[in-house]
Amino acid sequence: MKIKLVVGLGNPGAKYKNTRHNMGFKVLDEIAKRLEVYKWKERDGALYFDCHLDLCRVVFLKPQRFINLSGDVMINFVNFLDIKTENILVVSDDLDLPLGTIKLKEKGSSGGHNGLKNIENQLKTNEYKRIKIGISNNKDIDTKDYVLGKLSPEEKKILKPVIERVADAVLYSIGHPFKDVMNKYNGKIQN
Repeated sequence: MKIKLVVGLGNPGAKYKNTRHNMGFKVLDEIAKRLEVYKWKERDGALYFDCHLDLCRVVFLKPQRFINLSGDVMINFVNFLDIKTENILVVSDDLDLPLGTIKLKEKGSSGGHNGLKNIENQLKTNEYKRIKIGISNNKDIDTKDYVLGKLSPEEKKILKPVIERVADAVLYSIGHPFKDVMNKYNGKIQN
């Protein structure tokens, strides 16, 4: 049976719960809610749950070290479960995309995202699928402070349907070619 890995990026702990950097966690939380998963398992520095969808075993993973160490945590699962790179999907935030934009890619650079950089270093390739959620950028605020900043009520309102849509895309990706997923979900902004 094919094993797929969906990794949501974020920082652990209550302090970071509603920050711009935690879009990946928010999407996986939405998926867990839909699949009625109320208890995450713990292993090797991660929270995870797994289930069977569309004839695949799917592992949903939230690394519990800081975001720039996401790959260090993820690689343990990749190696232990012998997951092929083409069966990995990473969900993250993206500073360079307008707030609420969704961008799906089959491969590419980290775009300066430290979590994606660490994943690329661990996988020894940038050819893994990803879904990026635009959080815009504020050049008046230091980048680190901005991504670790709390979402404003307005941002939350804009991002809520976006997070739901990305959850749709992730679940759709389990049983469909990624090109189809990209055609269906790329670039949409929901308001």
